[in-house]
Amino acid sequence: MTMNQITNDTLEHSQREICAQRGIERVPVALDSNVGFALATEGQLPINGLRHPPRGETTGWYIWCGKDLSPAPDFFSPLHTRHLVDKCPEALDYLGLPPGSRFLLANDYIDIWYDASLLEV
Repeated sequence: MTMNQITNDTLEHSQREICAQRGIERVPVALDSNVGFALATEGQLPINGLRHPPRGETTGWYIWCGKDLSPAPDFFSPLHTRHLVDKCPEALDYLGLPPGSRFLLANDYIDIWYDASLLEV
């Protein structure tokens, strides 16, 4: 998938669908906003995401691949959301989940849950 193949409309539609299936309101993410992405984990499974409340130009999303979430202060790098198309396109459909959300993706396995502790930052 490339930026030419993805539009805000198609992204919005898939995010709305995922949120509607779970009875939650979509909290949009602009493609020119920032996520925290663990670049060193790119390409591993599972794909993990957690969302704190958005602040300024950041979405609140932190995304990493693999089993381990490192406590290292440089584990996550800021990344424009639009670059997830190349780095981790599987995560894009889940970025409309509201703050407090977490997801785990591995092949055909999808788990989404709410974690209230993510709101306490």
